Amino acid sequence: MGKEKGGYDVFRDPVVERYASDEMSATFSARKKFSTWRRLWVALARAEQKLGLDITDDQIVEMEKFVDEVNFAEAEAREREVRHDVMAHVHAYGLQARKARPIIHLGATSCYVGDNADLILMRDALTIIRRRLVNVIDRLSAFAIEHRDLPTLGFTHYQPAQLTTVGKRASLWVQDLMMDLEDVTRRLSGLRFRGVKGTTGTQASFLALFEGDAGKVKKLEELVAAEMGFEACFDVTGQTYPRKLDAQVLSALSGIAQSAHKFANDLRLLSNLREIEEPFDEKQIGSSAMAYKRNPRRAELITALARHVMVLAADPAFTAASQWLERTLDDSANRRIAIPGAFLATDGMLRVLLNVVSGLVVNGGVIRRRIEQELPFIATENILMAAVKAGGDRQELHETIRRHSHAAARQMKETGSENDLLARLKKDKAFAAVDLDATLEPSRYVGLAPRQTEDYIGGVVRPALEPFKDDLGDEAAFDL
Repeated sequence: MGKEKGGYDVFRDPVVERYASDEMSATFSARKKFSTWRRLWVALARAEQKLGLDITDDQIVEMEKFVDEVNFAEAEAREREVRHDVMAHVHAYGLQARKARPIIHLGATSCYVGDNADLILMRDALTIIRRRLVNVIDRLSAFAIEHRDLPTLGFTHYQPAQLTTVGKRASLWVQDLMMDLEDVTRRLSGLRFRGVKGTTGTQASFLALFEGDAGKVKKLEELVAAEMGFEACFDVTGQTYPRKLDAQVLSALSGIAQSAHKFANDLRLLSNLREIEEPFDEKQIGSSAMAYKRNPRRAELITALARHVMVLAADPAFTAASQWLERTLDDSANRRIAIPGAFLATDGMLRVLLNVVSGLVVNGGVIRRRIEQELPFIATENILMAAVKAGGDRQELHETIRRHSHAAARQMKETGSENDLLARLKKDKAFAAVDLDATLEPSRYVGLAPRQTEDYIGGVVRPALEPFKDDLGDEAAFDL
């Protein structure tokens, strides 16, 4: 509705133009929306005819002919007059399918096409999101397995902690995304059709059409739902399907955003340490002033889009809480913005995420040097136990290690020198019987990290991805 918009003189949605795929943009396009409305009108007419109403084959054939040939100009002109989008499109459809004009939208309310179409579009959009998510999990899982044995310094409170492995850390990212996959799959499998419910959900208009035959009204809904690909309808509705569903669906998108944000933030921290970095193109510029920079711009983009999705997920929660009785219209404008916006941003975010996890760079030398800086401190517990086994006094040895450790740490902080704790202990007779060099083998400090990674990826993730094997490999990394 309204003026022709485009070019460089009006605001254009950057999510659509820069990040979301053509596939997702098309899902929420006007063409997809209004052709879906027409498919719903055809399905209704076909079911009504089957159940005995006076609707001819010629009328249905004519309606089918123009399902995808939406005459937008006529609909927009009519909407400016009547201020009602559904009636404007009923009028426009009738101009094309003239024989069918008397029976288009027969017995239905606006939400028959509006709400049912929204459910169809959300189903299609969730399917796209799940496919992208599956591919991200698949590639990140391969990364985890590849680096399952590579020791790396663990961090708690962003302070050096015990060792883990690069693969084990990646398995934590995978696990978050697996929880999201479960949630999205649950939302898809539980998605129901609004159905053929009438103006306040009582189906009164259809009961009148079928002269009080409740069985035919029930069958009508079943036929339409089946034609539109739904196995079940909401048992009861007001004029709309429960807006709580929107809140649940966008909550699943928010979950994906939370996981993506966590991964991207971790990657930004690791990039600062130069341990793991996102892909960086040969001619890519990190800074207009600082030519040496390798900014983690893709990870930053993921966090930016994720933040937007998490915020948008609050919109349908407020809408669900604010609906009055059988229906109020203060949901409409909000839903037009929040629902497509959340899907488009999630789509873009996952495309960037797929690009990043497909090209992660692991700098093994930097990782090893950082371990060498901290491992002498981490190894002190093992050194203590070995010295006690060699006949030493545990309490005296503990105090000796404490003094040497603090002295080594102080020197590192004050002078920026390497960690010389091991050299200090070698000079101390209390540890003469301990093979101190052997205590500094990093693989001795990763615990079951490699095995945990193998067990989780091989035993949990891969079987869970098996039902989606046809979706794997068809997602090209987003060229940024």
